Amino acid sequence: MKTIEFDYHLPQSMIAQKPSDYRSESKLMILDRKTDHIKQSQFSNILEILKDGDVLVLNNSKVIPVRLNVNPINSPEKNYEIFLLNQSSKNNEPEKEIWDALICPGKKMKPGSEFVISGKNVHLKILENAEFGGRLVEVIYPDSYSDIYEMLQDCGNVPLPPYIKDNIEDIDRYQTVFAKLPGSVAAPTAGLHFTDEILDKLKNKGVEIFFITLHVGLGTFRPVKCEDIKEHKMESERYYIDSDTAENMRLRKKTGARFISCGTTTTRVLESIEKLLNGDDVIDHAVDGETDIFIYPGFDFKMISGLITNFHLPKSTLLMLVSAFYGREKVKKAYEYAVKNNFRFYSFGDAMMIL
Repeated sequence: MKTIEFDYHLPQSMIAQKPSDYRSESKLMILDRKTDHIKQSQFSNILEILKDGDVLVLNNSKVIPVRLNVNPINSPEKNYEIFLLNQSSKNNEPEKEIWDALICPGKKMKPGSEFVISGKNVHLKILENAEFGGRLVEVIYPDSYSDIYEMLQDCGNVPLPPYIKDNIEDIDRYQTVFAKLPGSVAAPTAGLHFTDEILDKLKNKGVEIFFITLHVGLGTFRPVKCEDIKEHKMESERYYIDSDTAENMRLRKKTGARFISCGTTTTRVLESIEKLLNGDDVIDHAVDGETDIFIYPGFDFKMISGLITNFHLPKSTLLMLVSAFYGREKVKKAYEYAVKNNFRFYSFGDAMMIL
């Protein structure tokens, strides 16, 4: 299957530059997999769509402010940005903070180069070159910070997607209301539409809600550049599910409950561990690991019955996942409908629900 088959034209004016005034007032496109019917609604009406006995699974990963403005120690007048991606799996020294990172401008920055954050006594050192044009970086910060996440809250900036050009007055709108565990460099945006009120009403209605964690990396959003999508390699992303959640999901799956996945990130976790969740053995341990699963048309879904998602970039792995669940031609028609009916696209845009 060719990458070009997942391309489409989108007017720049339809890329949402800021969130809606209220999270749940975003538009919602409802797609019926049985009838192919397209219905336009508002996200708050999800209360009428989900039913007693449904299972809703959400990603509670929290976006961390990983964009750091730094100066080379040897040239303090020069300005650089180091973008921390994730704690490196190559780190064999747990007491050290070793991260995969991007550096801009970074072509001339070789291993051994050192940087400092002005006025913060935070130092960063390039250890070696890494995949995808990145670097392996050690982060050294003073004991006045309890951990690296406290340091990042003080020194870093939230990495908004490059297609968002406007300043965001309330940066918390780029976090879900249920964000809990820090680790993502981009928000699991399908969850941005939920409010505490809607979640409470869903629970009262009998919808069971589970939270899992997948820390979103830049690899999720990297464009597919190869001609044949099967040649694309996904970068690994870390996930975590506590033992009670994993076991309760397994039991609910046994009852035949309808699993509704909120977001492509959640979907990738559920389908990565489907043998465990569809198994007969009691899950008495936390489930964690890394997944590089690439879901594209032809994939056999074993866990989810429905999907809540946003509208995605052309030729992206996210669009390919949605196409795998609903059908490439059907998704194409749905996107054409969205353009004609002034839906807002991408991270701060409107939502789609496929059932």
